Amino acid sequence: MSNIAIRAENLGKMYRIGGKQERYSTLRDTLVDAIIGPMRRMRRLVRGQSANDLAEEIWALADVSLEVQHGEAIGIIGRNGAGKSTLLKVLSRITEPTLGRADIYGRVGALLEVGTGFHPELTGRENIYLNGAILGMRRKEIDRRFDEIVDFSGVEKFIDTPVKHYSSGMGLRLGFAVASHLEPEILVVDEVLAVGDAEFQKKCLSKMSDVTGSGRTVLFVSHNMAAIQSMCQRGIWLDHGRVVEVGPVEQVVADYLSKAVVARLDQIWDDQTQAPGNDRVRLHRARVKPIEGDTKDPISMVTSILL
Repeated sequence: MSNIAIRAENLGKMYRIGGKQERYSTLRDTLVDAIIGPMRRMRRLVRGQSANDLAEEIWALADVSLEVQHGEAIGIIGRNGAGKSTLLKVLSRITEPTLGRADIYGRVGALLEVGTGFHPELTGRENIYLNGAILGMRRKEIDRRFDEIVDFSGVEKFIDTPVKHYSSGMGLRLGFAVASHLEPEILVVDEVLAVGDAEFQKKCLSKMSDVTGSGRTVLFVSHNMAAIQSMCQRGIWLDHGRVVEVGPVEQVVADYLSKAVVARLDQIWDDQTQAPGNDRVRLHRARVKPIEGDTKDPISMVTSILL
């Protein structure tokens, strides 16, 4: 039996910006477009216009292929706009790829945005049962985990209040509690943990460590390299929608920090009048480097320090 949890082949996701935004069509929209659509297109052609004249194509993902084994914890890193969140949305079936395909083997619990999967008119209690049903769980299974979910979220006083009245922090707490406690086989978590306070982030990371320790699969997007390295075995570095590197997480993070993160570790003041200091002493050069290495080596939370 295959041990593959996720297999993606040549994934591509294209968005059009600046043009008319697409939306879901109703039956009425389809019928109206069938009748008057040809006339609209003819008018555009007569005027020398095209529907895509003002639209710009952006490939958020381009030719992304990967395999994730059951029980693996994968850290996905890259700059803002690199395609990390888009990849998670495609793998979570929230959006469909423009090109390629992705096969998912197991139930997916996703926390991509605050309140993802919640219906604003339903209470916190009702949304817990709704999300469990979407994951294919029986009511008895949800009942068994209900108290634990509410206790973890810390919103027990408001569990019977519609979630549209929740603050972003409350929505985040309940969202993570639901996503991590309803026993998904694959847990997908975006950078939304940055919204919570330090205590809650620590609580979430501890829970995610428990999830990975129980043999479930985790895809974790974060700019927190320390969290990525402590939780994940493998890393995926994305840049402009493409995979730059896949490998052991320590190596991928080190390469990303050294090549992608611009950090000024060396400063020289050639003009003495502009150099910091006073009439007696002025600074000519300042440099920061690791104890074991040089100024080209990255400095992170795991770099050795001298006490």
